[in-house]
Amino acid sequence: DADSLPLIVADNEGLFQKEGISVKLVRFSSAIERDSALQAGKIDGAVTDVLAVVLANQGGFPLKITSLTNGRYGVAVSPKSNIQSMKELEGKNIAVSLNTIIHYFADWSAREAGLKADSLNLVPVPKMPVRLEMLLSDQIPAAVMPEPFLTTAKLRGAKILVSSDDSGLEAGVLAFPPSVIAKNADTLKRFYRAYWNAAQRINAQPDQYRNMLIESLSFPDEAARVFVFPRYVKPRLPVQTSIETAAQWLLSKALIKALPKTADLVDASMVTGW
Repeated sequence: DADSLPLIVADNEGLFQKEGISVKLVRFSSAIERDSALQAGKIDGAVTDVLAVVLANQGGFPLKITSLTNGRYGVAVSPKSNIQSMKELEGKNIAVSLNTIIHYFADWSAREAGLKADSLNLVPVPKMPVRLEMLLSDQIPAAVMPEPFLTTAKLRGAKILVSSDDSGLEAGVLAFPPSVIAKNADTLKRFYRAYWNAAQRINAQPDQYRNMLIESLSFPDEAARVFVFPRYVKPRLPVQTSIETAAQWLLSKALIKALPKTADLVDASMVTGW
């Protein structure tokens, strides 16, 4: 997703090197592979989400959120659908990946629209290309998807009812184990300076980075041409209520046994003293 783009720009344009650090970006095709590598110590940190951090800590693997990122998720409806609002999805089938940030965003969006809990009929469709094709062929009226699938769906006639850009959801984060933070405090601050430098370059001239969407993030050509870049913000932590709401949701789904202390999930040292 586009939340990884500042890292790729920093790498490609030598911004990490200018800060005197060596960073290796490792790509994974699934969150499970990423989390397994993190817990095995094969990577030092990850672009992830609040839910994954809570789950890792509950599972006995300490992990700290060091900042938010700027990814995008959205609810799209079939090109043949007349649905105009989230409220009209009550009782309708919606394709998601269960117990993930996508599932959480579906429930979040329903609640924000004034719908009751479990008012959506969530259908598990784990593979994103299958979910997209089911939506476009009208096999299912709606789907929750990340980029670049969201932009691709819109290009092919789907309507985006809501996206995380305008919902206020704080979910995507950068996270590191406490042991990595303790051993690499200065390196991580340099890392973040390079990250923010890259983000500002994208903000200033986003069109210059469309080819990078294709080459480094595997965006389809058609989606890269019209993709609306997020406005990258200076690294900051999610507000406490964002973390608490995500944890409450996990508890309601019996995915965790107890609510964590928010202070145990964050490390503010990377985003202070700028």
